[in-house]
Amino acid sequence: MSTSVADQFTVVAATGGATAPKGFAAAGLHCGIKAKAGALDLGILAADTAVPAAGIFTTNLAQAAPVTVSKRHLETNQGLVRAIVVNSGCANACTGTVGMSDAGQMAAETAAQLGCQPNQVLVASTGVIGVNLKMDKLVPGIRAAASALDRDNGGILARAIMTTDPFPKEHAVTVKTARGTFTVGGTAKGSGMIEPNMATMLGFLATDAKVSSALLQRALRESAAGTFNAITVDGDGSTNDCVFALASGASGVEIDDELYPALLAGFYEVSRELAVGIVRGGEGATKLITIAVKDARTAADAMRVAKTIANSPLVKTAVHGADPNWGRIVAAAGRSGVMFDVDRATVRVGGILLFENGLPHDDNAPKAAEHLKQKDVSIDVDLGTGGGGDATVWTCDLTAEYVKINGEYRT
Repeated sequence: MSTSVADQFTVVAATGGATAPKGFAAAGLHCGIKAKAGALDLGILAADTAVPAAGIFTTNLAQAAPVTVSKRHLETNQGLVRAIVVNSGCANACTGTVGMSDAGQMAAETAAQLGCQPNQVLVASTGVIGVNLKMDKLVPGIRAAASALDRDNGGILARAIMTTDPFPKEHAVTVKTARGTFTVGGTAKGSGMIEPNMATMLGFLATDAKVSSALLQRALRESAAGTFNAITVDGDGSTNDCVFALASGASGVEIDDELYPALLAGFYEVSRELAVGIVRGGEGATKLITIAVKDARTAADAMRVAKTIANSPLVKTAVHGADPNWGRIVAAAGRSGVMFDVDRATVRVGGILLFENGLPHDDNAPKAAEHLKQKDVSIDVDLGTGGGGDATVWTCDLTAEYVKINGEYRT
């Protein structure tokens, strides 16, 4: 039996982030948006030339100016982008016509420095809502960043996009295929105001595979479904969420429909690592919680149940306190709005059975409590509805530190 080209690939972890693929350079610096001296607050990710690009955006109807501008640019630039310019410390959201003008000026200034059209620059911002950008700081900052672009600056870019993130997030993989090897890399930020309806955070992916804008958009959207769209910290979707992907083609490996699974696998591996990193670094988080729901009528139903459990403050606080309170998990599943048979469902924490067929197994509670003291926690729910639909969601515990961070965010 013959094996297709699509079956002949392997994905291997690599070093670096968004500039690990060939054909990209980055810069990051402090321009003065953040008050703290030396705190990086501006970054650029640039391709050597205008390259195929894709983007997905927040579904929040209160969309920030950079989201609107970047959407417009992707609609008018024939899918070709030279660079992404991003600032942290100010969201440029709910800032009216001034905010729109500022986002456009960020693109125009970057384009002028790189010698491309303004609509070949995508714009992203993150930080406090309702505050205008300091354009007198940003414009010279963009000029300085454009002159400092280097392939070795991927890690600096990862730091420049952080707000309350406790650590930078970047990842890369090489994908070895029968036609050659290409690389996928990326960086992301996010810590609070995290629940995706496409990709709740900022994320930038790059590849040196040769990909059309249409296939790139497909890979970005499909990989996000089980990664960036499968995380939640606090159930709040931001005004500024976006994920961009750029493809330089510098590896010479051309992606067609047959080789598409290899590209998707690379995107998925990078996106999952970044997405889980966002949750692990959630505001105030001390535990990463993996919630797997099985045997729903559909995968969409399973995702809805998993998200309901993941966003339950009662479940999240119980995990923080190492309390194996299976009742909170069952209650969340039962109110999720999908078919749920409590007399057939099972709940396991750390693989330890706590609830089955409508009855508790409280004798196992001490073992489950020990599992909940670990930094990585698992909750498995079988709905028992016979549909075979599965989904996995990643979340974190809810702590007093989360309240402190967000109670003082603007002060």
